[in-house]
Amino acid sequence: MNSLMGKFRNSLAIKVIVSTVLLSLGVIYLTGSALNSQLSAGIKKVNIDSSRIEARSTIFSAEYRFLLAQGEKDVAIHKVVDDVISSATSLTSNENAREVIFIRSPGNTKTQDYQISSNLVNPNSISQDLRSRVRKHRDLVWSYVNINYEGGQVVPGLAFGQKVNIPNAGQYEMYLVFSLTNQNATLDLIQRLLLFTGAALILLIALIVWLVVRQVVRPVREAAMIAAKFTDGDFSQRMKVVTSDEIATLGQSFNEMAESLEKQIARLENLSRVQQRFVSDVSHELRTPLTTLRMASEVIFDSRESFDPIVARSTELLVAQLDRFERLLEDLLEVSRFDAEVAVVEAVDFDIVLLAKKCAEDLSLVAKERLTEVRIYSIAENIMIKADIRRVERILRNLFSNAIDHAEEKPIAVTIIASDHDVAVGVRDHGIGLDENALYRVFDRFWRADPSRARTRGGTGLGLSIALEDARLHNGELEAWGRSGKGAHFVLTLPREFTSSIENRLIKLIPDDYHE
Repeated sequence: MNSLMGKFRNSLAIKVIVSTVLLSLGVIYLTGSALNSQLSAGIKKVNIDSSRIEARSTIFSAEYRFLLAQGEKDVAIHKVVDDVISSATSLTSNENAREVIFIRSPGNTKTQDYQISSNLVNPNSISQDLRSRVRKHRDLVWSYVNINYEGGQVVPGLAFGQKVNIPNAGQYEMYLVFSLTNQNATLDLIQRLLLFTGAALILLIALIVWLVVRQVVRPVREAAMIAAKFTDGDFSQRMKVVTSDEIATLGQSFNEMAESLEKQIARLENLSRVQQRFVSDVSHELRTPLTTLRMASEVIFDSRESFDPIVARSTELLVAQLDRFERLLEDLLEVSRFDAEVAVVEAVDFDIVLLAKKCAEDLSLVAKERLTEVRIYSIAENIMIKADIRRVERILRNLFSNAIDHAEEKPIAVTIIASDHDVAVGVRDHGIGLDENALYRVFDRFWRADPSRARTRGGTGLGLSIALEDARLHNGELEAWGRSGKGAHFVLTLPREFTSSIENRLIKLIPDDYHE
């Protein structure tokens, strides 16, 4: 059932065919019902009219015979009654068998009894309502009845009745009952033919729609396949255009779009390669003068005590900015490696809890300057993983340093939990926090939450971006949550074997006052 629903949702052809068939089914049902109703009403009206004519003629003939038999003996009158029944029960022009019933009218006190029916028809087949109407009216009266035979057989019928006078016997009610078996058989045949015709129409409509939709969907499906190949990097595919209709126009436009995209992507790839090469070359070229400046600055820095205080302070600023410049070059080189997809993982076994404590200890002086501290809470004393220790250390340092910068003199909680396959490290500060809109850009390169804010500790703006790339290089993930004034929470999730993928997200196991 689920597979059928999936095919219905994912297939335009199936949707169109099913929708068209359902709508056609509704139209055919309404049309067939109206047609069946009209045909049934017409057949019934014709049958009633013809039966009324025959009944009137038969009853008039019987009255005429009874009138001629006035004054005859009972034997002759009885023979007249038998002749009336015999002639009346012959097949009619519409081949509907008919029966004759004579019923004594209430109040008839004559001794002669001619209450009789043909073919052992039960007189009770005539309803009291019809008998009452016959006695009230002089003209012919009719009604639908069920003809009950003595043997138990019951067939639908149409009864016509009128009062007649039988010589020497008084007033009787004469009924002609026509069998509706043939009529009902005709109506059943019409209904079956209408059902068969409707089913055939549905199948033909479905076939026609399938053929039409196939002509339309095939190019769309071909375009989807070519677009999927574009996604895989194959831009050489084109749609076949063999006609000049609207679909051909769509195919031509698609091919032109594909050609334009291929050129644009080729240009962007070339531009990206040039940019990557430029960043890499500039970063490498700057290392030589930076090394020279570093050596010169260290010589000057070592002699700062003999300088004027202003000059001594300048040497300290020079060394600090050279340190920052060197970190920027290292980050740019690392970014260029990620962009060129040449970054590799040098995996070793190590204790991530011990590594986190080492990073916190290295940054303890900076944390002390900011009047905060990094507190580590681990689910176990030792948690061993296999990963690139240099890259994992860089991730933790970036997260710890970022938390210290924004802690607003409040403690930082580092929570480490693990399962058999994964490990998660949560870094939670309670400082200025992150606006919800900033969460979408917090890992963008060179992005800062507040560019205008004075910075006592400068950063390159690449730390979190590089941390995210390092995490994904290990098949892991780095995620962030935050609220303005409530701090931020960064969670690093890594597989314990870098070649594996994350099996269970451990984020919800890390306690947080606003994390959902």
